[in-house]
Amino acid sequence: MKNYPQNFIDGQWVDSIGGTAHTVINPATEGAASQITLGTVADVDAAVAAARRAFGSFSQTTKEERIALLGAIIEAYKARIADIAEAISTEMGCPISTSSTAQAGSGLGHLANALAALQAYEFEEKIGDNKVVREAIGVVGLITPWNWPMNQIVAKVAPALAAGCTIVLKPSEEAPTCAAVFAEVLAAAGVPAGVFNLVQGDGPGVGAAMAAHPDIDMISFTGSTRAGIMVAKAAADTVKRVTQELGGKSPNIVLPGTPLDKALPGGCGGVLLNSGQSCVAPTRLLVHVSQHDEAAKLAGEIFGGKPVGDPLAEGGHIGPVVNKAQFDKIQGLIAKGIEEGATLVTGGLGLPEGVDKGYFVKPTVFANVTNDMAIAREEIFGPVLVILPYKDLDEAVAIANDTPYGLGAYIAGDPAVAKTIVGKIRAGSVYVNAGGLAMDMPFGGYKQSGNGREFGKYGLEEYLEVKSVIGALPA
Repeated sequence: MKNYPQNFIDGQWVDSIGGTAHTVINPATEGAASQITLGTVADVDAAVAAARRAFGSFSQTTKEERIALLGAIIEAYKARIADIAEAISTEMGCPISTSSTAQAGSGLGHLANALAALQAYEFEEKIGDNKVVREAIGVVGLITPWNWPMNQIVAKVAPALAAGCTIVLKPSEEAPTCAAVFAEVLAAAGVPAGVFNLVQGDGPGVGAAMAAHPDIDMISFTGSTRAGIMVAKAAADTVKRVTQELGGKSPNIVLPGTPLDKALPGGCGGVLLNSGQSCVAPTRLLVHVSQHDEAAKLAGEIFGGKPVGDPLAEGGHIGPVVNKAQFDKIQGLIAKGIEEGATLVTGGLGLPEGVDKGYFVKPTVFANVTNDMAIAREEIFGPVLVILPYKDLDEAVAIANDTPYGLGAYIAGDPAVAKTIVGKIRAGSVYVNAGGLAMDMPFGGYKQSGNGREFGKYGLEEYLEVKSVIGALPA
């Protein structure tokens, strides 16, 4: 892996002002993966100043100029997919087969969808003799997590550029070098100096300084609900816009009588993907009480048959979770599930058989779970599925909604029956016999899963201010 000890500010790689070296740990080997420098408040100040200088000119670029810029970024990004994938696999443990497709590919998808949204978007609207104009909000601070690093970086950067904003990005210190490769992509594509700035660092040192900075006009944050609350509080004094995509505990309602051999593989695959480290993973499987035991048996076979292995090896296995703290948290919740009386169907505590190092978690299924158990309420963020029986659809909806989260929900079975409960589910996205994200559809949460929306035109509009121009102007 290549080390990136510098920040990218005002179009150049520059040394940190007083930062400290940080070694990123490879979660498969527990050895060093790469090294960055954790930045400082002074680094944030320098990046924000560069973004503020660049905003005056970049915000006035034409729609056509920004369309051409996004097209150039897409071509430059394609040339670096292999480098991005290797960085993700090495630093956060996602298998290379997934890193080079879903992980790196999601960045390409967001660029393409931002381009399409920009091409179709009308920035001016006539209302009688007056007009409404939508303009770039200003300098935006973007704080992104480690679990789908390029997905979340590009889901923010692409629409911000499309809107005409300038950017300061802080990626997670757990998976930082794909962001550095992305900075090289933007430089190669001709993004003007100061329009995109990268400051590496942690939440307390860099994230908090960004959230509180008076010259940042907006913060877009993706991460845990706990950290999101801290960001919002830090941003409050400067009355900046804050959009957040936070935690989730998504229910997967299998409608009564639905064939489980058709319904379960997709839902189980959504939990196993990325070793369960997805905020929208369908981790609560709700099945009719008459199908509970069959569901437990089938899910146990799917999870029990899933191998774990080297993230840099091709194949259908899953990799480790990102770090020791995450491993320990998952182990604690598995122990809690056993203690609270849930039925351990497969998996459980400790490393998988044949593994003696790395942060690998046994794919685990619990059955006979009630919604008051910790494993049903807390976001585990690992390859752990909990199965909850329900008596009728009213109870299924009640269980689905009995959570502080509201990011995603899934329904498997007859679409006509699904239609009767979609409007009752309190979640930002409901997937009916479908498992994948649609990058032209709004993505975001209800309740403590956040506010604001990303993807497509909905993501673009988050980075725009609305101005009324009252009175006739020359055509």
